[in-house]
Amino acid sequence: MRNCYALFCKMNFTPQKKILTFTVKLLIVSAAFYFIYNQLVTNDKLDWTKFTSLLKEKQSILGILFLLSFSVVNRYLEILKWQNLVSILKPITVGEATKQVLAALTAGIFTPNGLGEYAGKALYFEKIKTKKIIFLNLICNCIQMLLTIFFGAIGLLILGYWKWAFSIFSLSIIFCIVSFLSKNIKIKGYSIQKLIHKINEIPKPIHQKNILLGTLRYLVFSHQYYFLFLAFNVDLPYLTMMATIATVYFLASSLPSFQFLDFAIKGSMAVFFFGKLGVNEWIVVFISMLMWFLNVVLPVVIGSYYVLKFKPKWK
Repeated sequence: MRNCYALFCKMNFTPQKKILTFTVKLLIVSAAFYFIYNQLVTNDKLDWTKFTSLLKEKQSILGILFLLSFSVVNRYLEILKWQNLVSILKPITVGEATKQVLAALTAGIFTPNGLGEYAGKALYFEKIKTKKIIFLNLICNCIQMLLTIFFGAIGLLILGYWKWAFSIFSLSIIFCIVSFLSKNIKIKGYSIQKLIHKINEIPKPIHQKNILLGTLRYLVFSHQYYFLFLAFNVDLPYLTMMATIATVYFLASSLPSFQFLDFAIKGSMAVFFFGKLGVNEWIVVFISMLMWFLNVVLPVVIGSYYVLKFKPKWK
């Protein structure tokens, strides 16, 4: 009798669960598109007349495809990073990794620092694996952040911001020393020693591949930024340009933000540093907007499809 009642309840509430799931998915996609539209339409720093005239002047299908290819490779490398890390739990195809990465990106676009991305990926796995998936996603993002800090510090040195670069290196050393000395101190049941142990549980080849893919990804999107400046006739030495890009990405990534505000934050940083090099403000703003459009908006549009098709593993 009890089993029959449980089955009845399940049958009774399944339609409601489906409606709720669909509503949540629709809200995520709608919110993502609203935030994108809001940034493109209401930003008073974007002079669309100048941008349109420049596009007409430099019409080049090959040039557009060339710049678009950087976005494809950039996101593909991120997909490979995720596939590589998740393989310690279970092997997944590139197609599955693509679905998880793009859907999670869509879910994280309107959450602080993309926190929704963690939940988005976890929902593709059994509930029992949630903590492990969140941890792996943290590792995936941390290596990219560490590379951003590393290249950013070098960029500051090249540009002559010695004090800033020295401060970063000093803080990094202090952090390492404090972490080593306080590795047994627990915060909410977790210790640095336990965290290090969990990181060491991941096979070295996985870590090495993660670092390699992260480095390649950094080089891809930073050079996409570089070629966009060339397309806008910005003539600066290669080393100066790359150092400035590295500095902008490092300082912008250090600030808490939402994905949909990404180009506004990077744009303001870029205006400051490239302004010192004599680059017109509107060019810097538009390049920042294009980087955001190519590397966030387009993947979110594709990710929206995966969000709507999503079927949760949780039960």
